Parts: sequence; C-alpha cells; structure tokens
Amino acid sequence: MIKLRNFIENDIDHIASHANNFNVSRYMTSRMPFPYTINDAKWWVETGSKEQGLYLAIDLNGECIGGVGVHFDQFEHQYSAEIGYWIAEAHWGKGIGTRAVSKMTETIFSEKETVRLFARVFSPNKASMRVLEKCGYTLEAIHRKAVFKNDEFMDEHVFVRFRS
Repeated sequence: MIKLRNFIENDIDHIASHANNFNVSRYMTSRMPFPYTINDAKWWVETGSKEQGLYLAIDLNGECIGGVGVHFDQFEHQYSAEIGYWIAEAHWGKGIGTRAVSKMTETIFSEKETVRLFARVFSPNKASMRVLEKCGYTLEAIHRKAVFKNDEFMDEHVFVRFRS
C-alpha cells in the first residue's frame, strides 16, 4: 500500500538513485535533470518540493519510490493546475502510478478550489496515458511536434479532468 507524504531528508538517496535512470527521465520535462545527482535530490527535498504547488513523495514501505505533484496556475488561470508524476522503474506496471494520481486528484478537488487538472504527456509514453485514463482524465488536445527532447520531436498529449 502506498501513501503520499511530504519529502524528507531520508528520501535524498532514494530519489537520486531512482531518478538517475534514463528510462524514468526520458519522457519527463527537462526541469527534472538527467543525469540526476545527489545534489539535485538534496535541492528537491530542501527547496524545490516546497515551491508553488503541492509536491508529495510516493512512499512504499517507508521508501520514496517516486513523486506526484500539482503546480497551481495563477491570475486568469487560477482554477487550473497541472499534475505530474514519476515512479521508479522497478515499480512500473504495479498500479502505483494510478493509485498515486488518483489520491492526489481527489486531494486537490476536495481541499483546493481547483476546477481543472491537466497533465502533459509526450506521445511515446503510452503507460502514462493509461494511468490518466484510469483516473478519469480524458484527452483534450494533441499538440503536434510541441516537444523536442533527446534529439527528437514528439507530440504532446494534454489530458484533463474537471471537478465533478
């Protein structure tokens, strides 16, 4: 059983180990660097995870195996927020991402005034698209060749879920 919790100092080594994996980072925004160092993990736990939004560790039996976060927009987009997540490769295919996204979605809709949650997914990342669909998100748009990463252009799929 997973739980979502704040990041703590004991997570630094786990984050650095799990996130320093090309398979994890290849479809993530470049805000998550690769290679991913211990200093990156330390910055994330001490500073980055406390910035504008709600960013939580995905905890499995006391170990941080990923993260899920929501970045809240501002001004005329104040009721819209972007959700993102990552899971250590050793834990892919076990439903952990689906449970984490589902829990975070319910938390946001019950505790915040957010009306629209959205996620951007690079076109090859079919597993992430399935996670969002299982959590009640629907495909809203496909932005053609909107992403250039790892020397290739990719479409960006935007999934959305609205407050009931």
